[in-house]
Formats: sequence, C-alpha cells, structure tokens
Amino acid sequence: MQLTKGVEQAICIIVLLATQESSAPLASDEISRRLEVSPSYLKKITRKLVVQGIVSSVSGNNGGISLAKPVEEVTMLHLIEAMEGPIAIYPDTGLISRAFHDGQYAERGQDVLRKVFHQADQLIVEYFSKVTAADLLEEGLGTSNLPRLDWNRETLSDVMNREQDEKK
Repeated sequence: MQLTKGVEQAICIIVLLATQESSAPLASDEISRRLEVSPSYLKKITRKLVVQGIVSSVSGNNGGISLAKPVEEVTMLHLIEAMEGPIAIYPDTGLISRAFHDGQYAERGQDVLRKVFHQADQLIVEYFSKVTAADLLEEGLGTSNLPRLDWNRETLSDVMNREQDEKK
C-alpha cells in the first residue's frame, strides 16, 4: 500500500498553518507556490481538508486557509482519510470466488482474507489516530513551542536560527 502525494501535501499545509504568525488565514497563492502545485490543484486538496473539518477557508482579498481545530487534535488518520478515504488495504475484488468455484472453501478462504486484512486496517487506524500533527512538529523541530512566522516573508530556518541566536 502506498499513499498518494496528497497526504504529504496535506501534512505540509498543516505545518504551514500551525506555524503561521497570526490567526489570519494563509494565502492560498503562497501555499501553492511553496508546494509547487497549481492553484486549482491546491483547491482540490484544500476542499478535502475543509470537508473533513481540518481547515477552514475564507474567500476574498484577505482570504486563505487556517486550521479549523488545534494542531493537537489533528491526527495523521484525519489527514490520510481526508486525502485517501477510509483505510482499506485489501481490494477484495472477489477474485477468490471466481478463481475457485468449489463453493464452501472459496467462500471460507475469502472470509479468512477479509478478516485478516480488516484486522490490519484496524491496527493502522489505531496507530495513525494516536499520532497528531503536534507530535510530528514537536519531534521535527525539537521543541513543543511552535515558532510563529509569516510565511509570506520568512522561512522556518530563518526563525529557528534567530531563536537559537537569541538564546546564546
């Protein structure tokens, strides 16, 4: 199973929004530029995040997107399911029934596989529901105090380096 690039893009969007300087929405054009995706493609990603209640969107000159809930409440499961739909790693096309026409054993074999893959799905769901965007940011940045920056003018490295210099 391999997730699409939409999951990675959604994670990047959450990082941008979680570290945005103010409560003002981050301009979609800036996000599009940073992710190197077209504005129309970004709208598709954003729409999925809005539908799931992860981000909110404001239209207009000062519009853009912002987090709809605290970063501590955004789980990897939310992001994966927003981009990919519910986790189901087994395609279950009915091939076993078609390939083995002998009734009871084919049906039983199909049930066994469904059960095994359903259990795997549940383990994946359980794991990703425990990992929050805040956890990832804390581990990636080495601090629970998220830096705040204006993505229109600064980079994360600029801000992190400035904060480290100020501590010296």
